[in-house]
Amino acid sequence: MSRFRRRTERQMPELNLASLPDLIFTVLFFFMIVTHMRQSDVLVRYVVPQGNEIEKLEHRSGMVYLYIGQPVDPQGSATSAETRIQLNNRYVALSDLSRQLAAEREQMSPADRQHFSVSIHADRNVDMGLVADVKQALRRAGVQRVNYIGSQVSGERKEVSGERR
Repeated sequence: MSRFRRRTERQMPELNLASLPDLIFTVLFFFMIVTHMRQSDVLVRYVVPQGNEIEKLEHRSGMVYLYIGQPVDPQGSATSAETRIQLNNRYVALSDLSRQLAAEREQMSPADRQHFSVSIHADRNVDMGLVADVKQALRRAGVQRVNYIGSQVSGERKEVSGERR
């Protein structure tokens, strides 16, 4: 019996942490690559309308985002019942929309001006008269490509391909 002795003291093997920083930087790099960065903060509430024939948009370099809906505070609650128009990160009046779009186009590079288009994110409950007025302002500004954001009936969100005028 003296041949088999019990060990009373077990030592835990040390954990090798040499590759941990490599792993952390790899995961960080992965999330930096796959994360979609929003270019503008949404200041209006909108529920995306649904449709049946929706296509994914390919070129986004010369895109200007136009949101139509009720204004919201940073927590996401509606601040008023009136409908507002947001161009990129600021509110614009309908009467001033053509001039603001022309200014946005002038700030773009010549390559982006060739692909200049407006992406309309309108709430499904917005009055279609307002959307028609926005379309008239886009015509006055010389916008030739307009995209409407919608979702498939199944719920997947996509951008509708450009409409040429």
